[in-house]
Amino acid sequence: MSKCKLFLLRHGEGAWNKENRFCSWVDQKLSENGVVEAQECGRLLKEQGYKFDQVFTSILSRSIQTAWLVLEAMGQEWVPVTKSWRLNERHYGALIGLNRAEMALNHGEEQVKLWRRSYDITPPPIDETHPYYAEIYNDRRYSTCDVPKEELPKTESLKEVLDRLLPYWNDVIVPVIKSGQTVLISAHGNSCRALLKHLEDISETEIVNVTLPTGVPVLLELDEDLRPVKPRQLLGNQAKIQAAIKKVEDQGKVNAQNK
Repeated sequence: MSKCKLFLLRHGEGAWNKENRFCSWVDQKLSENGVVEAQECGRLLKEQGYKFDQVFTSILSRSIQTAWLVLEAMGQEWVPVTKSWRLNERHYGALIGLNRAEMALNHGEEQVKLWRRSYDITPPPIDETHPYYAEIYNDRRYSTCDVPKEELPKTESLKEVLDRLLPYWNDVIVPVIKSGQTVLISAHGNSCRALLKHLEDISETEIVNVTLPTGVPVLLELDEDLRPVKPRQLLGNQAKIQAAIKKVEDQGKVNAQNK
C-alpha cells in the first residue's frame, strides 16, 4: 500500500544539453527550451492536483531555476527549497566541456556509453590545466559545502555519486518524507539515476539502460520503508517522453555529419 509520493525531476534542458556537451559541475542556466520544459512540467503537476511540501535541489543554477519555474507554474512559490551540493550532477572530470558526438567519433560509441552510463567506471579526473577548473573550484558556492573544498570530487562514477548522495538522502530527505510530506527533488540526470538505483534496487548492469529526459517528472509511490509499491511513472505524453529518451540516448552516438 502506498504511504507516500516522491517526485524526481531532471532539470529542464540546459545550454550545454543543447550543444551536446558534458556540463557536469559547470554552472549553466536553462536554455529557452529548458524554461518551457520546466513551466510545462509545473502546469502538468498542477493539472494532476499534486502539491509539494518541500523541494530539494542541487546548488547548480539549472536545478534551482527548474524548481522555481515548476513551483511558479503550480502557484506554490512559497514552498521551501533546500539546496545541497550532494544533489549535484555527476562530476565528469576531464570530460567536462567536451562534445559527446565528437568523442564518440574519436573514442568509439561504446567507450562514450561506458563513461556516460556505466555504474563504476570513472572518467579521467579534472586538473588545474583544465579550462573549467578555476571556474568550478573558485566558485563561492563550493565554500558552503559540508566538506572542505579540497575534498570535493575531481571526477566521479555513478557509484561515487550515490556514495556522496546517500548521507544527505538518509539524514535530511528521508525524515521529511517519513513525516508525511510530499517531496520534489529537482536535480540532474545522474543524481536522479543514482537515487533510482538505490530505491528500486536496480542492478549495476541494468542501471546503464535507465534514461531520464529533461523536464519530465518521475513519480515514485513508496511504502513506509520507502520501497516502491509500483513501477516508477514518467508523467506526461508517453509518445513525447519516449522520443525524448531516444534523444538523450543518441547524444553519445556519432552524428551523421561526422561519419
